[in-house]
Amino acid sequence: MLKFLARMLGLLLVAAGFVGLVIDGTRSMVNNVISLTSVDSLIGLVVPGGVPGLQTRVAARFSPWLWDSLIVPLLQLPASVTAFLVGAFLLWLGQRSMEPIGYLAGR
Repeated sequence: MLKFLARMLGLLLVAAGFVGLVIDGTRSMVNNVISLTSVDSLIGLVVPGGVPGLQTRVAARFSPWLWDSLIVPLLQLPASVTAFLVGAFLLWLGQRSMEPIGYLAGR
């Protein structure tokens, strides 16, 4: 069941990464400047309060150095590439195990 969920979420993230890459590529061609949507700006669109609200929660729960040294560089990555990589990792985790071939298993 968990492998199925990992595969399904992985496929959705790979598809979202591809769509985001097409949108970023189209925007880059129109503006004649490479323009990639960062995870930071995507969170700002999806989550109310955006990154500042997330920062106060993380800094209060853990420590401020965790935010500065780990989270901020991850938030600056391109959203499409990040979604594609996380989706590929979930597809790898959810892959089915190899079954032995019946007539060769006895030899």
